[in-house]
Amino acid sequence: MLDINYLGAFLIGIAGGVHCIGMCGGIASAFSFAIPKGQPQLPYICAYNLGRIISYTIAGAITGFVGGIATVNIQSGLPILQIISIIFLVLLALYIGDWYKGLSLLEKLGGKLWKKVAPLSKKLIPFKNPFYTLAYGMVWGWLPCGLVYSVLTWSLASESAMQGALVMFSFGLGTLPTLLAASLGASFLVPIFQHKMTRKIISILLFGFSLILTYNLFLSHT
Repeated sequence: MLDINYLGAFLIGIAGGVHCIGMCGGIASAFSFAIPKGQPQLPYICAYNLGRIISYTIAGAITGFVGGIATVNIQSGLPILQIISIIFLVLLALYIGDWYKGLSLLEKLGGKLWKKVAPLSKKLIPFKNPFYTLAYGMVWGWLPCGLVYSVLTWSLASESAMQGALVMFSFGLGTLPTLLAASLGASFLVPIFQHKMTRKIISILLFGFSLILTYNLFLSHT
């Protein structure tokens, strides 16, 4: 079941790449103004994206740890968390397929916390070296995002910090292709990820994953 979660998290990252460009892509593509003149952009772009993925992984480890405690101390805790993760998977499929945007409400809820975190990123500009960009990416990894919050419910149901971290790491890897394409000027790749058919296909795959997870959950409790 966890293997499916890793693959599903990666697919969500791929499908959500367009969403990521809207929220983070402007930051990545603006690096040329913050990078020291004469310095190659690639190390800074890679450091930024590594920072994002580190933050996702940390968040996954935290939620996985909390979920592990809940499954040990609360009767039927694991099935409840698994049901929640399946529900969010369906909501994600609807969100990515542009059929229902209810997950945007989660982004609004995280906005208050983000207002306190965001000012930290301003202290890192201009970038003196790629380590500044790494820290910058780690800050922006906490940007309110319905996709991230939804995948975190999988981490919550993963039963351990390590497994929760791997779920979010897989998600982070999935976001890389589109963001790297936007940052490096490979604009010809972006329409592929933006195409409605691409999003619909991945949405259908996610629906399929939700059915498989539901079936496995049913089998494990019968």
